[in-house]
Amino acid sequence: MSEYPEPVYTSAATPRWVGIAIGTLGAVSLIGIGIGATALNHAKSVEQSTEASLKQQNDALSARFAKSEDQNQQLQSDIKVVTSKLNVTQEELMKARQQSKAAVVAYNKKLTGLESNVTTQLATKASTEDVTKLNGDVTGVKGDLEDTKGKLDRATGDMGVMSGLIARNHDDVEELKRRGDRNYFEFTIQKSKTPQRVGPVQMSLNKSDLKRSRYTMTVLVDDKSIEKKDKTAGEPVQFYVKGAARQAPYEVVVFDVGKNQISGYLSTPKTAGAAAASNTSASVQ
Repeated sequence: MSEYPEPVYTSAATPRWVGIAIGTLGAVSLIGIGIGATALNHAKSVEQSTEASLKQQNDALSARFAKSEDQNQQLQSDIKVVTSKLNVTQEELMKARQQSKAAVVAYNKKLTGLESNVTTQLATKASTEDVTKLNGDVTGVKGDLEDTKGKLDRATGDMGVMSGLIARNHDDVEELKRRGDRNYFEFTIQKSKTPQRVGPVQMSLNKSDLKRSRYTMTVLVDDKSIEKKDKTAGEPVQFYVKGAARQAPYEVVVFDVGKNQISGYLSTPKTAGAAAASNTSASVQ
């Protein structure tokens, strides 16, 4: 056995910080690998979401395009229908215009022929039969005038003198004027204290009785006042005027008695009107 012991070799101890560093590097590597995987997964998710959104938008655009295409085709179809109907309407309109034009030409032709026919008939119509018929019409008119004259009668006035022909209305007065035997002045007098001029005299209405057709009036002539009291419609009311013959009195005939008014006419002799008018102008105004 050796007197010196065999040397024992031992390895040098590893420093502690080296182990810590190695562990830290390993952990960091694992964390980096995890983060990278997470980022990769997120990116892949975003890509998938983007693709889905783009597909959805593309599908929507395709649907809208398809709908627009359908609407366009429908519109084209409607345009064709309208164009077809419009062509038919234009044809009908042209046909109607042609028919109307033809009708106007035919009407004008017929009217021209009718006018020519009427002119010819009028030129040759003066036959004996027409003359006879015309004479008959004239005779009828004369008969009507005679009947009208026959209705005009006479009556005794309030002074006992036979009157002239008596008119019962405006038409009768016009007939008497046409005969020209006397002067006639129509009037409508309202009840008033102020006298109203009628022809050559002045008259005022004092009162009227509508139910009994009676009235009272005052005549102003020759500077005097003549009251005609309680007279009846249709009765000749007579009075004399200076310058007129005694056998030809003035006459007032009232043919309408109303409420507070009367209507009728004044009749005067042909030869006495001027003198009476002059005298009355100088009397009550």
